[in-house]
Amino acid sequence: MKVLKKEADERLLIEAAQKDPSRFAELYENNFARVYAYVVRRVGNRTETEDLTSEVFHQALANLKRFEWRGIPFSAWLFRIAANLISDRWQRSGREQMADDPQQIESAQASPAEIEEVERKATLFRLVESLPAEQRRVVVLRFVEQKSIKEVARETRKSEGAVKQLQFRALSSLRERMEGADA
Repeated sequence: MKVLKKEADERLLIEAAQKDPSRFAELYENNFARVYAYVVRRVGNRTETEDLTSEVFHQALANLKRFEWRGIPFSAWLFRIAANLISDRWQRSGREQMADDPQQIESAQASPAEIEEVERKATLFRLVESLPAEQRRVVVLRFVEQKSIKEVARETRKSEGAVKQLQFRALSSLRERMEGADA
């Protein structure tokens, strides 16, 4: 029953945004983390991921009037746009390989397992954003920017012990919340 309501709500959001592009913001908010996770998994580079994610939503907004509801989640359409943009970018740059399995890039549809993984990462991104500011900063510096405890301590002007404690609390909180989200 929940799935049907979610589908109906998404369809209404899409129809509203098609009539009034200023309503696209809610679709963006609902799907940003999913698309970001999808793109980062393929490119691994933060700057490029941000650029591509931005371009996905730019193209989605520009082509929204042509979107036809067929009962498939809006995110699947966004993933297809992302896959095409990633493929185009890598073809232009002359690189031969993009991900571990180049066939995935050419595939317009994400597999159910891949969608599930993207959903888990999107949930994790949202949970990281909800952490207290100091914990969030330590997590981003350690795991996104891949800095050492010493570098994080220097940058945050905290002792290494304080950084380790913030990291421990953040990871404990994230683990607990992820287990709750999976239930």
